[in-house]
Amino acid sequence: MRSTDAPRIAVAPNEVPDWIPTAVAAGGGHVVPVHEAQGLIWYGGADAEGLAEVLEDAPELQWVQLPWAGVDRYLELIDSRLTWTCGKGVFGRPVAELALSLALAGFRGVGTYARATSWGPSIGRSLYDARVTILGGGGITKALIPLLTPFGCHITVVRNHAHEMVGADDVLEADRYVDALPAADLVVLALALTPETEHIIGHDELEAMESHAWLVNVARGRHVVTDDLVEALRSETIGGAALDVVDPEPLPDGHPLWTTPNCILTPHVGNTPEMEAELLSARIAANVKRFRKGEELLGIVDAELGY
Repeated sequence: MRSTDAPRIAVAPNEVPDWIPTAVAAGGGHVVPVHEAQGLIWYGGADAEGLAEVLEDAPELQWVQLPWAGVDRYLELIDSRLTWTCGKGVFGRPVAELALSLALAGFRGVGTYARATSWGPSIGRSLYDARVTILGGGGITKALIPLLTPFGCHITVVRNHAHEMVGADDVLEADRYVDALPAADLVVLALALTPETEHIIGHDELEAMESHAWLVNVARGRHVVTDDLVEALRSETIGGAALDVVDPEPLPDGHPLWTTPNCILTPHVGNTPEMEAELLSARIAANVKRFRKGEELLGIVDAELGY
């Protein structure tokens, strides 16, 4: 594609925020109907069936931009016929910010105090000099490590490839993740959901954790066996859990996690609409510009790895 060409980009489904076509235009693209499109900006949430229908009407399509970092909802559609990109790296900073907030809230007993109806005893631990294990080595972890650095934490990162990471004290291969659980004061889940990482935290892993340790999940609910977590919290096998994602999601009214004292819940708000407009529009504009120039796109999804 010549750099002077304005790529033909569709946005779907039909009702999308105004900032999406604006971002396409900012990248030098021209918004067109799906059947004319070379690129597609998909903003249809988890509606994989809806996306599949759109793809059938797009014979000239070369590239699909998905809205989130996680692509597990679309895995059946992702193949090498098209270039697929996602929000990988876009929301790392706000999600890392929430992970730190949840960790501090758990350590300092904020959940207990927030539920209290009378003055109670002093509880809580300090995050300073804590041992932190992070499962996942992507954008969230890269943003979280600098936030933890002022606390003097010893940070262990578990990732698919044990490459050195700035600010991490230790980096372990993914198959050694259980080795990183004992002695950790805080365990953060910040990894992609794949068949290999589904239910990566269950009874045995929770038993391996310290009795005072907190589990923070800002990745996907299905990383954790929920029933096993409920039992571990009730029996105080671990100190507590702070969860922005759960399984099932949304968490049904009356679920035991709502009333478990050592559990803090937020409703999947690592990224909010107010944050999304600025962050995702910048990624869309950048990728449209790169697509126009024939450059490598940002946030490319590996069809074989599933993220």
